[in-house]
Amino acid sequence: MRRLHRAGLRAALDAAVIPTFAAPGAAPGPEAIRFVRSPGSLPRGRRVYAVGDIHGHRDKLAALHTLIAADLRSRPTGSAVVLHLGDYIDQGPDSAGVVEFLLAGQGIPAVNLLGDHERMLLDALSGDRAAATDWLWAGGQQALISWGLDPDLPREDWEAGLPADHVRWLRGLTLTHREGGYLFVHAGIRPGVPLAEQTPEDLVGIRQPFLTIDRDHGMIVVHGHSGGPSVQISNNRIGIDTGVGIGGALTCAVLEDDVIGLIAV
Repeated sequence: MRRLHRAGLRAALDAAVIPTFAAPGAAPGPEAIRFVRSPGSLPRGRRVYAVGDIHGHRDKLAALHTLIAADLRSRPTGSAVVLHLGDYIDQGPDSAGVVEFLLAGQGIPAVNLLGDHERMLLDALSGDRAAATDWLWAGGQQALISWGLDPDLPREDWEAGLPADHVRWLRGLTLTHREGGYLFVHAGIRPGVPLAEQTPEDLVGIRQPFLTIDRDHGMIVVHGHSGGPSVQISNNRIGIDTGVGIGGALTCAVLEDDVIGLIAV
């Protein structure tokens, strides 16, 4: 594999800076990906394209997938997977379009994780009134509009108005995924708790103490959920939610061997 940089974690932190919450510039082509040393690794010949929170931005998601496909054409590998870290809906203009895009498949194997926004909606569809209120406050009204529904539609009528295949897709989302030395999850993990004992609430919603604790989790946790102006790389986690829902970039971490590169649109 062609390595452009192997300068250690400090260089990785420097390289991880991408456009901030101001409108990002032109998206890089695959030839512009800069690789630096990652705190984790994958078996040789395996590549993971990990995509952060999407939040209803189908246009950016489609543009990012175009760059992923271009990277695969220019740098073939043994096997690859696109891993979406959750929060497909709310905040942005086209939640329905994002689900439809992912439901259709894009010619590359994909794993789709559950985010807290999808969980709020699913809990609401199951009859949880508090979850319905939280979801509407968190961007659910925009999502309902994208599905062609009245944002004031009673909660009891939401499921009947949503496409059945979209609801099935949402209910089929998974909580975690392992690849090599990485654990992929929407929000993070409860430090010190075995993976099998982690609660869904933590996996899709935790922030503290996960974000600030400096301890070996036995794997590098790749996550979204906690947005920031740049990708966060430390010795135990990689955070790739760069705030597309509030005007930032949509970011993909390209993981292979023991390096990481970034694509952002």
